[in-house]
Amino acid sequence: MKLYSLFLIVFFICTQKIWGNDFVWYNGKKPITYSVTEDIAPVVAVALDMFVDDMKQVTGYLPQKTIVNDAKVRIVQLNKNNLSAKERKELLALGVPVDTIAAKKDAFFISVLGKGIKKQLYIVGSDGRGTAYGILELSRKAGVSPWVWWGDVVPERKSILSFPENYSTFQSPSVEYRGIFLNDEDWALQPWSWKTFEPRGIKGMIGPQTYKEIFKFLLRMRANTIWPAMHSTTTPFYFVPGAKEVADSCGIIIGTSHCEPLMRNNVSEWKVKERGYYNYITNRDSVIAYWTERLREVGNSENIYTIGMRGVHDGSMEGVKTLEEKKVALQRVLDDQRGLLAKYVRPDVTTIPQQFIPYKEVLQIMDNGLKVPDDVILTWCDDNYGYMTRLSDKNDKRSGGAGVYYHLSYWGRPHDYLWLCTTQPGLVYNEMKEAYEHGSQRLWIVNVHDLKPAAYDLELFLDMAWDINSVSSSTLNEHHERWLCREFGEQAGKKLLPAMLDFYRLCAIRRPEFMGWSQEEAPGYVKGRMPTRDSEFSLTEFGSELDRYLQDYESVKRTLDEAETLIPEYRKDAFYGQVKYAVFSASAMAVKFLEAQRARTIAAGIQDSAQWKNNVELMVACAKSMNAYNEILRLTDYYNNSMSGGKWKNSMCHNPRNLFVFDPPKLPLNPTNEDIREYVSFQRKQVLPLKNLTLERCIADNACNYSEASSSNVKEVEALGHSMNVVSLPKGESITFVFDSPWEGEAVLRTAVVPTQPSDRGDIRFSVSIDKKEPQVCSFKEGFRTESWKKNVLRGQAIRETRHTLEKGKHTLTITALDNHILIDQWMLDFNLERQFYVFPVEPERYTSSNRN
Repeated sequence: MKLYSLFLIVFFICTQKIWGNDFVWYNGKKPITYSVTEDIAPVVAVALDMFVDDMKQVTGYLPQKTIVNDAKVRIVQLNKNNLSAKERKELLALGVPVDTIAAKKDAFFISVLGKGIKKQLYIVGSDGRGTAYGILELSRKAGVSPWVWWGDVVPERKSILSFPENYSTFQSPSVEYRGIFLNDEDWALQPWSWKTFEPRGIKGMIGPQTYKEIFKFLLRMRANTIWPAMHSTTTPFYFVPGAKEVADSCGIIIGTSHCEPLMRNNVSEWKVKERGYYNYITNRDSVIAYWTERLREVGNSENIYTIGMRGVHDGSMEGVKTLEEKKVALQRVLDDQRGLLAKYVRPDVTTIPQQFIPYKEVLQIMDNGLKVPDDVILTWCDDNYGYMTRLSDKNDKRSGGAGVYYHLSYWGRPHDYLWLCTTQPGLVYNEMKEAYEHGSQRLWIVNVHDLKPAAYDLELFLDMAWDINSVSSSTLNEHHERWLCREFGEQAGKKLLPAMLDFYRLCAIRRPEFMGWSQEEAPGYVKGRMPTRDSEFSLTEFGSELDRYLQDYESVKRTLDEAETLIPEYRKDAFYGQVKYAVFSASAMAVKFLEAQRARTIAAGIQDSAQWKNNVELMVACAKSMNAYNEILRLTDYYNNSMSGGKWKNSMCHNPRNLFVFDPPKLPLNPTNEDIREYVSFQRKQVLPLKNLTLERCIADNACNYSEASSSNVKEVEALGHSMNVVSLPKGESITFVFDSPWEGEAVLRTAVVPTQPSDRGDIRFSVSIDKKEPQVCSFKEGFRTESWKKNVLRGQAIRETRHTLEKGKHTLTITALDNHILIDQWMLDFNLERQFYVFPVEPERYTSSNRN
């Protein structure tokens, strides 16, 4: 025994020389050892299984469960492990803040504790989920991406895992309920589940194993809530055998969307032939019975109950017409639903998690005097395109607090975006930070049609829900770079960041799904589908917006190709699924439409159509357009059938809902395969850079290049706007620009802002003044679904024009926020008066904070 003790001492001294004072929990020679208290929640067991598998991939060894004193990693779940006085005293003596941890939901504490050879790595969770998060935090620290399964991010092998000897972290959530809404799943998640991952032959079923993998991902992302898939083509969640049991075992809280009260799924569960119409006015007893059935079934589970009532699916409540009728009926609904909750869930209804979602017309009803109980979460919504429409007053003291329902994909007017996820990270950050500061701290839910396409945006959203201070307006690009480096390696990640930010800039100018310049649910068209048409990009030899846009995409693709050579082979599928498919597909969509536009323009200038095939420019445009369409098909085929050995077959659809925008291009003549091969490599001359457009009597700049700000409250927000670095102006604050004009006379000033909403029910205005003259006031408040609002969300900017008269020489321009939520993007002073630019003639800042010191 003495010899063994001597050996341990010598070993400890030697390893200290090699690893300094770091605590080594895996030394490259033996499996990781851990202990865990016996009385644990099921979610802890799930997390341990995940951890064991993670460490097998990282180390090559299966971790071994052992007794407390022999374990390198010691795991304690506080609310299950009824600590004896001795155990509690021991933890406190080691420095574990037991009471602080226990006071928080979903919290965990990780620290290296003890002395000498008795040091251990402690994971102490406040409850089951907190303990699970702590365990999976260890996986993160070992280099395991949360996308290890969903993104095929194969972990790197490690020969040693260690922490600094004084390492300690205590983490708890900023937002109580954090999660996702699986919506518009028809073309991705759902067919992949029942056709590929769980091929049971049950059409439309997202199976229990699929849900389990989703829940495991949520655990990795420190999330805890889901609104399950609910379209009519999908088997309802509660009809999927084992789905609810899997959710319970993973500690996942179930909620439902704005149109699904009391845990029901109306589009699939309400049968008119059996129950009559879903009309609370004429068929109240049947509706009450319908809700009661589900409450009896799930009343003992951990749920968030949506209260209120809309139509069977995303439509207004049946049986009422006027705003007053709607208010009276909905008030009665709320009262009856609260009675049902008290009867079937818990007598003290104020202790039951509930939410009311003022979505679309329901917001008007609430504003008309509807009384929502004080303990209910008010879940505010964006306008479906990422801009929050309403937020709580900062002084609101409702006991239920507030939440957010946010979109990263959407089906509806003015146009769907269900294919790729291209929402700018800066928009996600800005709107969610604003929501948090206005009290939306109870619940955050984000709408995604599938996890994979949303990758970075989804992680950013959930990172902020977990820790609102994990990123700031000036560290967004740093956060993105860390993500890219974690997923694809340090070299590739650093190279990729500028390209990915340029990609988001191009998508802000026009999302891939919007490249047809058309609309859905548009009045006057068959089935509301407007045919595609030419873009608003200029197409001239000098200063072609169309060519610059395409060239910028080509530059992004080149950088991706270069970065891909730096990525290990075992991460290339992850790169394809998370980055390359989206970028190359979006580029191909732009080429398809813009080259087709060029071809039609050229053809229109040739009176004799027989001469079309003799025109090289025309043939080149047609070939490039058709090749781009075929490229999208090739990219999608690889995603579904070759990437990750076919694991994701049926999960990527290049034409969700078969909208016109996804059709082959409309060309004056259709090139043959030989034509495509001959002409597609043709290189046109480079167009002049944007800055040279100042020669055309135009002065423009990005807002971040201001000369002076009124105070330190003025902030820049990275990764947002056409400039990718907008200026956030609080109410009353100003920015000033100094510029020289070589021209004189009348000019039009176009000020571009991010099309945010007046989330405080007021107006959303700014003023402009040149040379301290009388300020001109501009409002960009738009009615919901008005044509001007549609135009703004499709182009990612709202533009306001003012007229000014200038002399040659130096001038100042001052822009002042008259309301809150103002984000200034760019400005342009144009002496040509009537000419319009779709893309302001300003070079992007290339993603530095600003060009000022």
